Amino acid sequence: MPRVFLITGCSTGFGKDYVQEVLDRGDYCVATARKPEQLEFSGTNDKNYLSCRLDVTDKSSIQEAFDKALNKFGRVDVVCNNAGYGLSGCFEEYKDKEIRQQMEINFFGLLDVTRIALETMRDKQSPQGGRIQQVTSIGGQRGVPTFSTYCASKWAVEGFTEALSQELKPEWNIKLTCIEPGGFRTDWAGRSMQFAERHPAYDHIDAKTQMTKRNGTQAGDPKKGAKAMYEFGIMDDPPLRSVIGSDAYKAIMGKIEQYGENYKKYEKIANSTDVDGYKPPS
Repeated sequence: MPRVFLITGCSTGFGKDYVQEVLDRGDYCVATARKPEQLEFSGTNDKNYLSCRLDVTDKSSIQEAFDKALNKFGRVDVVCNNAGYGLSGCFEEYKDKEIRQQMEINFFGLLDVTRIALETMRDKQSPQGGRIQQVTSIGGQRGVPTFSTYCASKWAVEGFTEALSQELKPEWNIKLTCIEPGGFRTDWAGRSMQFAERHPAYDHIDAKTQMTKRNGTQAGDPKKGAKAMYEFGIMDDPPLRSVIGSDAYKAIMGKIEQYGENYKKYEKIANSTDVDGYKPPS
């Protein structure tokens, strides 16, 4: 039986390639975007494809997209929270409005989609179950200069997802995965990127010049990234988190090593603050 995928942010990048991968594999897809009339994929027909408007900042559009998916396909097996964008610049260059918009789309919008996905997979289909994929970033595991707010939005998703995964009943059969891409040759670092206005104190860092030079030279192939995301989506027991991309793998392994060294170095101070005679619960 074909699986039903619902993917956000399908007009460009991972979302676009992921939809095509789903269709090429013989599964069904609900492709969503703020302007669904602009979506176009090969191999679509009345049976395997549905396009819907979904703006993660508009809760009614989220609910309507899931309602249409259920009405057409009867269930949703995999939800991929892919919608999002990058804001680049030094922290003091960001306007308050830019910071809040970054969190509104990358974090709060994802929460709203996740809420409806959980309700759908638990209460509105039989058998229960599904997979919810959160597209975060290697920037959700380590801080990257000129991306402080973007990293904050992705770290927030990582913490939220890890905590949520421990709240769900096993019998619901709903599994969560944070997918943490490194650099891929999508529009993310190109026309989709937003840049803050320059601050004179930060004349040593030019975010726009750096990203322009990097765009198109990244290690990752978006189509291969989409294949990896699909593989995680069909796993019976997917991981809570995984990087994709050789650069991301190298970065996360370095971060794990750094964590081990840092916390071990200050072990004595860390363990010196308990109440005298305290015994941990068994």
